Amino acid sequence: MTRPVTLFTGQWADLTLEELAQKCGEWGFDGLELACWGDHFDVAQALSDSGYCAGRHEILERHGLSCWAIGNHLVGQAVCDPIDERHKTVLPPDVWGDGDPEGVRQRAAEYMKDTARAAAQLGVQVVTGFTGSSTWHMLYSFPPNDCDAIERGYDDFAERWTPIVDVFEAEGVKFALEVHPTEIAYDFVTTRKALAAIGDREGFGINFDPSHLEHQFLDSAAFIGEFGDRISHAHVKDSKRRLDGRSSILGGHLNFGEPGRGWDFVSPGHGDVDFEEMFRALNRVGYEGPLSIEWEDSGMDRDWGAPDALAFVRRTDFSPSDVAFDAAFAKEA
Repeated sequence: MTRPVTLFTGQWADLTLEELAQKCGEWGFDGLELACWGDHFDVAQALSDSGYCAGRHEILERHGLSCWAIGNHLVGQAVCDPIDERHKTVLPPDVWGDGDPEGVRQRAAEYMKDTARAAAQLGVQVVTGFTGSSTWHMLYSFPPNDCDAIERGYDDFAERWTPIVDVFEAEGVKFALEVHPTEIAYDFVTTRKALAAIGDREGFGINFDPSHLEHQFLDSAAFIGEFGDRISHAHVKDSKRRLDGRSSILGGHLNFGEPGRGWDFVSPGHGDVDFEEMFRALNRVGYEGPLSIEWEDSGMDRDWGAPDALAFVRRTDFSPSDVAFDAAFAKEA
């Protein structure tokens, strides 16, 4: 089993797909997980222009690259969120519209349905992304939370995402939620609750990303062991804790890369994630999909960091054994 190594393009959206594909082809990536923003993949154009998806494939193939998934995190976030001005900066203008919160949520939901249709046009079977959450702002229970309000948040998630998942299933595409703080699922307990709320749907799975568990002191391999049958896609992303008694795990409202943060994202292999255990766990659950590097490191040049991350994954990932190591000790009968 050789899992392809791809690059998620969301943090490279300042480059055209042509520019990024050339870099990644030269670095030796197997493919790209195309972000649905910037120049990389346009959902509306994929549905309106019959030659658009073929054009995306032509660029990739010219540089020796494939595509197994697209990502639409930004619009997905708006489906369940309490909407504020921050969303305006990341949403397409036609989704933001007049900014009326419920209108934004409804337009975001329709856009996610179109994302499933566009993914099918491109020929990929996975869309990674976020769901948003109407309950995240109640994380710290003061004023004391109404537990019924939390449960209603999961009902709201299921009500808003069930029609979206219907379209995903009709198109033969899976939505893979990146379990992540600010989402309806961000740890073991909330992932169980979210999956229970949406039901055992073929079209709803998980995009596993260890970096969002690491600074919560959660066990990535244990997460894979519990939810392995729901994992449709996997990110390779690292996080490093810097808890020195003065820095908070809550981040202190400091931007990534600023001194004083209690943790930060770093290039794979330079943080606290135990990737060997992650890959062993993925082997145990039979995951054969891409390992998609999501490269974020405020302290490292990305043109140095991305090929370094690729080399790290190449030398760290391995196939499971198909024989018992001590089989050679057995004597012939």
